[in-house]
Amino acid sequence: MIILSFHPIIQFMSILAAVYNLISGFNRFKVLHLHQKAVFKWKQHVLVGTVSFVFLLGGMFGGMTLAFLYWHSFLMTGVHGLTALVMMPLILFGLISGHYMNLVKKKRTILPLMHGINNLIVVILAVWQIKSGWWVYTTYVLGW
Repeated sequence: MIILSFHPIIQFMSILAAVYNLISGFNRFKVLHLHQKAVFKWKQHVLVGTVSFVFLLGGMFGGMTLAFLYWHSFLMTGVHGLTALVMMPLILFGLISGHYMNLVKKKRTILPLMHGINNLIVVILAVWQIKSGWWVYTTYVLGW
């Protein structure tokens, strides 16, 4: 049962890092689209974004694997499992678009906007996953 506690802990820490990075990315939005001055720490943003999204993906696969091993299905977690499936391609787009912008640096406005909106959606869904994950944890792991 202890192993079932790793998934929520890793995911929660990844979500905190993603929220921090979303706030960091908002500075880039202010510079590009609101024409305001702001400090944007590019390398830190890339590192924290990559780590948080890779851990979110790893946590998803870990959670699905644990659900399958313990309960023989991962979709039995209902909205929690389905939301993870929706998040997967969005996280991949966030990683790929961020990696591309880091590799091919040039002045652009549309791709960073798409990247930011996509990642805002990911963070909103991830925060929702905390609520639905708490239900899964209390219902299936703790048996409340």
